[in-house]
Amino acid sequence: MERQQLVEKAREIMAEEFEVDKESITEDAPLMETLDLDSLDIVDMVVIVEEHFGFKLAKEDFALLRTFSDFYDLLMTKAEK
Repeated sequence: MERQQLVEKAREIMAEEFEVDKESITEDAPLMETLDLDSLDIVDMVVIVEEHFGFKLAKEDFALLRTFSDFYDLLMTKAEK
């Protein structure tokens, strides 16, 4: 999957699952604040990624993520394995 395809798919899914405006999900937007995530939401996000993308993320993978760009980079890295 190309990065742009992955970004669009992830934006759609995150906007729907976390009930935020898709337009607020930009590459440089802060991930945690934009989606209003707490530690329980991170667990939900792990499950959502597995369901929609077919690979697992660990809760710890989110520790260093600051922006959606970081999140997309993580997804691309996992998708390429």
